[in-house]
Amino acid sequence: MNKGDIVLIPFPFTDLTGSKNRPALLLIPTALDITVAFISTQTQWQEPADLMLRPTVNNGLKKASLVRMNKLATLDRVLILGRLGSIESGEIEQVDKKLIEVFDIEVK
Repeated sequence: MNKGDIVLIPFPFTDLTGSKNRPALLLIPTALDITVAFISTQTQWQEPADLMLRPTVNNGLKKASLVRMNKLATLDRVLILGRLGSIESGEIEQVDKKLIEVFDIEVK
């Protein structure tokens, strides 16, 4: 698995009462864990930090979706149920810019 892959994973609810199998964008893969961003088809609630993705053959999405850059989770990589696809390199650059904004990182 690589940064930019879209995976299906049980994503935890923010109140930790459960989880739901959802697509998520892989941000940081390590040997044991992955850090992912939640993907939602609820595009009417787009926030400035979100990245809009349109469905393509490469990304495996079925509908226009938002990568919710403010909804991140680090999970055990054994929880990955499958790989749906991956985003393009230009979209990965947009993800990096959104992360810089979300974490208020000063770029020198």
